[in-house]
Amino acid sequence: MRHAWNVRASGGVTSWFEVRLAFADGARVEALAVLSAQGVRIEDVRAEPPLSLDDLAVLGEWLEGPLAEACRPVSGGAPRPTGRRARPAWPGGREGQRQLAQTYRTAHRQGADPVLAVMCATGHSRRRALRLIGRARDEGLLTPRRTRR
Repeated sequence: MRHAWNVRASGGVTSWFEVRLAFADGARVEALAVLSAQGVRIEDVRAEPPLSLDDLAVLGEWLEGPLAEACRPVSGGAPRPTGRRARPAWPGGREGQRQLAQTYRTAHRQGADPVLAVMCATGHSRRRALRLIGRARDEGLLTPRRTRR
């Protein structure tokens, strides 16, 4: 799930989220969900294989939990996306590079995006995560990106 944008109007906040669900059987769903004081609404859905009408009817309920984790209640009970999140504790120096390399390799073995895994683990942006991965490569903890001829 990725927070796309907010719109503030009439004292409330409406938030849009890009949501991707992947299931063990290979099915996947991509949706644009809107979270407001009235609840969760689905603006756009792409699914492979296509969703049945029953599944489409409960898609908002499926997304309500993950969206609730991404948002916190404010006074008055209206949901509001959290602003900046506290970065997870991440050790510096050699130990941090070892953990980063382990996170990268584990994600790569599982077929996940290793850069995204590093981003989630460290709390850094994509650009900063790529710099950290580059440093781990320079230290010999990860294989070189390209072999030189």
